[in-house]
Formats: sequence, structure tokens, C-alpha cells
Amino acid sequence: MTLHQPAEFAPHSSVWIGFPSAADLWLEDLEPAQAEVAAFARAVHADGKGEVVRLVCATEEAAGAARTLAGDFARIDVAPFFDIWLRDTGPIIVSDGGAPLALDYRGNGWGGKYPSPLDDDLARILCTHADMPRSARDWVLEGGAIDVDGAGLLVTTGQCLLNPNRNPSLSRREIEAQLCADLGVKEVLWLGVGLVNDHTDGHVDNLARFVAPGVLALPEPFGDDDPNATIFADARARAAEWPVEIVTIPSAGLHEDEDGEPIPASHMNFYIGNACVVVPTYGGPSDAAAVAAVAKLFPDRQTVGLPANHLLTGGGSFHCISQQVPIL
Repeated sequence: MTLHQPAEFAPHSSVWIGFPSAADLWLEDLEPAQAEVAAFARAVHADGKGEVVRLVCATEEAAGAARTLAGDFARIDVAPFFDIWLRDTGPIIVSDGGAPLALDYRGNGWGGKYPSPLDDDLARILCTHADMPRSARDWVLEGGAIDVDGAGLLVTTGQCLLNPNRNPSLSRREIEAQLCADLGVKEVLWLGVGLVNDHTDGHVDNLARFVAPGVLALPEPFGDDDPNATIFADARARAAEWPVEIVTIPSAGLHEDEDGEPIPASHMNFYIGNACVVVPTYGGPSDAAAVAAVAKLFPDRQTVGLPANHLLTGGGSFHCISQQVPIL
């Protein structure tokens, strides 16, 4: 039977969303990050017009905070994890002859940076809670490293999938064959590198997103000091050779940490829900233009921008913390 991963813009039955749970990881950002996640979850739920929202909490204490913030619009799952990046540590749901199948890939802590046995077991636990069949895959793949259009195309970066800290024994051709077999894609489109200082080694969901079959959204530089301008130009040059239509979204421009180093703030880390598309904003001058650009791509859904500054201190945003379950 041929497996197939639907695009994110296809209908969902539900979505798992990671809820910040560890005070020793988030420190003073814990409660503000929890509030950002609750606002994101509420927007996705869209007063019942969106998909079912399942907030995944690592502890009962965090579950209590989630219930307080979310009220009764979200379901609460307690599943121990290291941190909230469920796009990478949760399962990838595909169609197996019209029935859902959860693919559970090996994780190695984003190339050995943050290894955790809790994250390695998270997909299994989520599948058990959801009573969903699961199939283990014996190679490293993070959901944020890929994006599909549902019609045969997959985009990724060589910086991540060809990195020797992931699958050193697999060639590019072997990785392509695995992706085609697992996700039902026909062609893998390779970008070069991801955003400056992205500790995921260039996850594509900060750089390039399919917004319709054969339509690829890419960032365009915002401001003369955009630290990723060269990366965006390279991505566009590569994509110009592909069988895709290119649309552009303003980048978040330059955002710096307390040491003056660029941080990987990205409006591309939006989540496409059934009723609402949620775009991360960072309090900068690009916010309104980016939300407006995304809204034009999804005229049949509401598009909102929500603050994600505190989530960004942990290294990601709304797409990174979510994993959709498609309607099959």
C-alpha cells in the first residue's frame, strides 16, 4: 500500500500542541510562553470552527496551568517530554490506504545537541493516547525539516537532512528514496541552508512553506540589515529552477539576543489550521506586512498574527510546537 502525507493546508481532525512545562528550561519565560501557547491554541480552535486542540503537557502541574489558561476548549494530554517541539518529536501522520498511520522516526536531539529518552518515546505515547496505529522508522527525521504540497513535492534543506550529525550512513539518493517511500512524494526539492543561528541545522519550516499544490512561499529580506538576505536569495535562485510558483512573505528582519547575535525569528513558522492561519510576530516593523501577505494566500481562512517572543527564547515558534492529524 502506498503511503501519503497530506499537505498542512488539507483538513485536520485534530492537532497536538506542546505546552511549556519545565521551569528549569524556560526560567522567567515559562508563564509568558505558556500564555503565548494558550493564545495560539485558542486561535486554532476558532470557537469550534477549527480542529480539535490537544495541549500536551509534560507534568500534572503544567496540565493544571494549561487548564487554567485554556478553559474547556482544549483537551489536555499528559505525556513526559524534554521540551515542546512536537513538530520534531511527535509522529508524522500519513494515509495508509485511507487509514491513518503514525510514522515514528528516530530522534537524536537535533544532531546530538539536546538528546532525551523522553522525547524519543513521546510519539509512542501520543499514539497510545490517540489509539492510532504506529510504525517505527529506523532513521533520523524531524518534522520541521520537511514540508510537502500533497501533490508530490517535498522541500527541505541540505544543511539539515544531509548533515552528518543526523544520518551519516545515508546518501542523498538514499534519503530521497526513504522520503518518497514514507511520505508518497515524487520529487525532493533541496534548498541550501536555513536561518542564521538556527540550532536545528536549518529546518525548512523557518525558510520555505508550501501554501497550495505547487506554490512555495519564501521570505524576502526586510531592512538593509537583514542577516538572512543572502540565504533568501540563494533559496529563491534554487526554487526558480523548480516546477513551483513562488510567492513571497516579508521576513522578520534583524532580531538580536542580549549579546547582539541574530536570532532565528521567522514569520514563515506559521501554522495552517482548518479555520485560522496563525503567524508568529515579534513586535517588529515587519509584523503587519507579513500577516497581510500570508492572509492573501489563504482567503478562505482567518489569518491572525500572535506574539511569539517568549517561545523564540526556547528556539522556535508556533509551527515547531504543533503536529496536525489530517482527516483521511
